Amino acid sequence: MIAQRAHRWLGATLLILMSLALIFSPHLQRLLPPLTAHAALVEREELTLTLAPTTLTPRAPRPSPTATPRPTVTPRVESPTATPEGTTQPHTGDWYRYFTQAGDTLPALAYRFGVPVESIRPVTPETVWPLPGLLPPDLPILIPRLVRGDTPADQLLPDSEVIASPSSLDFDPEAYAREAGGYLARYVTFLPTPGELTGPQTVAFIARHYSINPRLLLALLEYQSGWVRGEPRSATLAEYPMGRVDPRRPRLAPQLAWAAEQLSVGYYGWREGWIRELTFADGTRWRLDPTLNAGTVALMYFFAQVLSPDAWRAALDPANPASFPVLYQDMFGDPWLRARWAEPLYPPDLSQPPMILPFERNVPWALTSGPHGAYGREGARAALDFAPPHKRGEPCQVSREWILAVADGVVARVEPGELVLDLDGDGREQTGWNVLYLHISQHELQVREGDRVRQGDRLGHASCEGGRATGSHIHLARKYNGEWIAAGGPIPFNLGGWIAENGPEPYQGRLVRGDEVVEASPIAAPGSHIQRGDDDP
Repeated sequence: MIAQRAHRWLGATLLILMSLALIFSPHLQRLLPPLTAHAALVEREELTLTLAPTTLTPRAPRPSPTATPRPTVTPRVESPTATPEGTTQPHTGDWYRYFTQAGDTLPALAYRFGVPVESIRPVTPETVWPLPGLLPPDLPILIPRLVRGDTPADQLLPDSEVIASPSSLDFDPEAYAREAGGYLARYVTFLPTPGELTGPQTVAFIARHYSINPRLLLALLEYQSGWVRGEPRSATLAEYPMGRVDPRRPRLAPQLAWAAEQLSVGYYGWREGWIRELTFADGTRWRLDPTLNAGTVALMYFFAQVLSPDAWRAALDPANPASFPVLYQDMFGDPWLRARWAEPLYPPDLSQPPMILPFERNVPWALTSGPHGAYGREGARAALDFAPPHKRGEPCQVSREWILAVADGVVARVEPGELVLDLDGDGREQTGWNVLYLHISQHELQVREGDRVRQGDRLGHASCEGGRATGSHIHLARKYNGEWIAAGGPIPFNLGGWIAENGPEPYQGRLVRGDEVVEASPIAAPGSHIQRGDDDP
């Protein structure tokens, strides 16, 4: 027992030293008084968080039953005239007849199909385009046929099965893993925050923070390494259970975090219009079929990071009894049945509730980062960073300035460095509007889980707690029905009339209110300063 504790304390000490080394890396940004700006890099997947798992007695793998493949869902792409039966991508002449999907926007469709926005036209001439807003689902439109996809067009997984959507409300990943009885159920790890976790708790932890559906993480873990129902299929897969052999990301927690980020890149890159092809390790590049849904692209993108093109095709072929879609249905039933009541994830007329800047009046803060990753360096560009006034000295000291509730709501979750405010009042992150506050200090935290707050109530103080950061700041991100909402997208972040706009790259960008512009600056340049005035909401 003493030896185990000593080993654990030694490991924790090494982790702290490694974290300090990461913080004071060449990427450390200078601090300029009186304000500082620090683009937070929340990179839990790049921190070696786990110690060696407890030694376990090997068990024989449990064979999984063979499931009958379900028919694949093909996109609604039709020809204005009759087409041969079985054609996956029918078209007439140089046009696709495409039926919009929930979450589609004209700019994203133009990017996927490789056409100018103005060349897309509705089948019904009187249709009014909500540029750049969300298009209503099932709207028939005509798109010039200028490109063909290299990937299959079959939709393999609904969007609601990728993110922590309402379909995950009744699912307990810990109970499922315990009942499955595999290696995962007996695995124990240690993270600096929150401490010791079982394998199933680790899956739930990563799913909750990245807002990824825990069913999908469990299925990928089982497909890649056999951890859920049986034992790791090799010593390598015991160390790298998601199949990503990277010495910087060994063991369960970093592997799960890496997988969650790859899924996010595929999902939100497709949704937001900045991904349209896959690149494999051997350099092969495939154009994604432009009619796919975001959930399918997330799955395709993940497997492109760990498989060769031939293995990728086999893994995603629903006709292959050893494929991932077959395993997924065998583990969790038909995902498309759940999607019938869980989708669409958001309606085309969705709008953000009124929100205010998250700080008190007449206190100058700085917009330190424009739209960037909600949780992790990549993925949904849903977050904004604000740094408080800061005197010379320790860059990560807890700020004295207060962080406020941007809207009325219920505190859905409080963890070290994190707070989630649920705006629809049910206390669940999988439904309705939620706002993540990252790097909020536990010092003088004013609320607990379950508390109801009013817009403008004090919550806490900015700090470096809750992830990797070079200086005290607050990281804000929104999600709706479990999906991170792009800060500069069709439903832009609106804080008291200040509207977020994307920059050329993540972390760049601005807030605009009428003729006023605040540019994001990692060194708190004067043009990044912003404050709530007496006349502001």
